[in-house]
Amino acid sequence: MATKRLGIIMNGVTGRMGTNQHLVRSVLAIRREGGVALADGTRVMPDPILVGRNAAKVEALAKAHGVERWTTDLDAAIANKDDTLFFDAASTNMRAALIRKAIAAGKDIYCEKPTADSLEDALDLHARAEAAGVRHGVVQDKLWLPGLRKLKMLIDSGFFGRILSVRGEFGYWVFEGDWQPAQRPSWNYRAADGGGIILDMLCHWRYVVDNLFGEVRSVSCLGATHIPQRWDENGKPYDCDVDDAAYATFQAGDGVVVQINSSWATRVRRDDLVTFHVDGTLGSAVAGLTRCFTQARVNTPKPVWNPDVPQAIKFFDTWQEVPDNLVYDNAFKVEWELFIRHLFDGGPFPWNLKAGAKGVQLAMLGLQSWRERRWIDVPAL
Repeated sequence: MATKRLGIIMNGVTGRMGTNQHLVRSVLAIRREGGVALADGTRVMPDPILVGRNAAKVEALAKAHGVERWTTDLDAAIANKDDTLFFDAASTNMRAALIRKAIAAGKDIYCEKPTADSLEDALDLHARAEAAGVRHGVVQDKLWLPGLRKLKMLIDSGFFGRILSVRGEFGYWVFEGDWQPAQRPSWNYRAADGGGIILDMLCHWRYVVDNLFGEVRSVSCLGATHIPQRWDENGKPYDCDVDDAAYATFQAGDGVVVQINSSWATRVRRDDLVTFHVDGTLGSAVAGLTRCFTQARVNTPKPVWNPDVPQAIKFFDTWQEVPDNLVYDNAFKVEWELFIRHLFDGGPFPWNLKAGAKGVQLAMLGLQSWRERRWIDVPAL
């Protein structure tokens, strides 16, 4: 069987998500499986070169996973005509400049979100990519989570009837870093480095809401910096000058009300680190990362308010789980494979830099809503 090579410049993969999700569980997993199968039966084999600023880190990462090529010279990597795809998972504040450089060199683009820390830059990236004729995609991984794929199946089947509302809860307690190491990098909490949960998570919620419940039409958002001081990777204290929690409400589609709380300062007592509770006229569902539970109109219990006696209904027992009838692969890997097929087979790939700009737009409007303490309509791009 014929095999085609895809040289990938992988920048910023020494971070936790870049290493685990993009390198190990996506690109290297694809290599182990013999590449990505195309429509004509040929296969595409990714050939990554790892790029990072810290030579010791990137060399150690390459050796640990058997990757032959690595470098600290990003310009030289971009100049190599044999590597045609540029991937970026570095910090947000550097992304727009790096993508511009890669587009100017004629590279196809695949990158993490947010694509930029301003709407102007995000739209500029899309315009440049289109003018240069390069293909482009943005990571929108949550669309391929097993829990949300089950939720999408319920929507497509008509299970909900008319969807009324969605309540999303995302987050967990990120340790401050003083007496226990933090689970997130310190740049997440500094404005100069592109940090802040509104910029990070509203980009996610834009594509989730748009693809499942209808286009976001307006937003009201309240941010908060609940933990004003944290300790960095070297154990040094620093001031947090961005939001670590966001309490947002969206109006979407044909009147669907969506409320999503996002917080790095909350302790989890729910089914998963993120849950989406969807209520419709014919049924409801609660989806997490992997599992999804339903309750139809015909088997909805009938509680009666009586604060004087203990609740007799065991509400969790009145829901049924959606079975794993399909095989669900890693969400990041699924989109990598779709994008690689797009590069070689053609066809549409809607999760591109324009979709990425929509996420940045919602984040910017969320920040504006917080500053101005008001609802803001979301204009078409």
